[in-house]
Amino acid sequence: MHTFFVMVSIYDRKKLSTVLKLYQECGIDSNLISLGYGTAVDDTLEYLGLEKTGKVVITSFITFDTWKKLTPLLREKLRIDIPGTGIAFIIPISSVGGKSQLRFLAGSQKFEIMEESSLQNTKYELLIICANIGYSNEVMNAARKARAGGGTVLHAKGTGAQAAESFLGVTLASEKELIYIVVKSSEKNTVMKAVMEEAGLGSKAQAIAFSLPVTSTVGMKFAEFMEQENQETNGTV
Repeated sequence: MHTFFVMVSIYDRKKLSTVLKLYQECGIDSNLISLGYGTAVDDTLEYLGLEKTGKVVITSFITFDTWKKLTPLLREKLRIDIPGTGIAFIIPISSVGGKSQLRFLAGSQKFEIMEESSLQNTKYELLIICANIGYSNEVMNAARKARAGGGTVLHAKGTGAQAAESFLGVTLASEKELIYIVVKSSEKNTVMKAVMEEAGLGSKAQAIAFSLPVTSTVGMKFAEFMEQENQETNGTV
């Protein structure tokens, strides 16, 4: 499924309306917006005569054809190549929790449903679940039943996807919770299926799930140790 990507873009907050208008012109309807701040030190800002400004982080869903169409517009209309103007990059999506969710994320972009990609040497994947605010517990309970570990919850504001709303009865134009869970690649489909069955589009949580490849991890040794202990106790090793 490497024709479909997550696009992460970061701009000055004042440019948000201009950016979203440009995205909409390219058919990018589903966006999740979070607020942040730049990390330039005060001395550098003072030297350049600049003020510390808030940043907006936009998570979008994009096909590669749309990315090729968008990049020259970002250079032409937003002058994104000028340092400090902004940044945008894409990450391949390895899988999405159902065809309806994929259609929702793609919006008006044209795409082809393909088989799930095979990621070589990828032991873990990042499962990202977008759900209505207040339902992260339901999502995590479902994930834990499928042997997932802990997760991290972020708050975001959604925009767009009116066409998908009328088709699927789901909207991103409200506050959302993003739940990040790192899972073993071999267990990812099981966890995603459990979340979709208990907290998917047919529930009040209206969760949408997709996964991203994780090429390297640290901090997972304890989880691996506990899994090995359980296997030895149960006589499966």
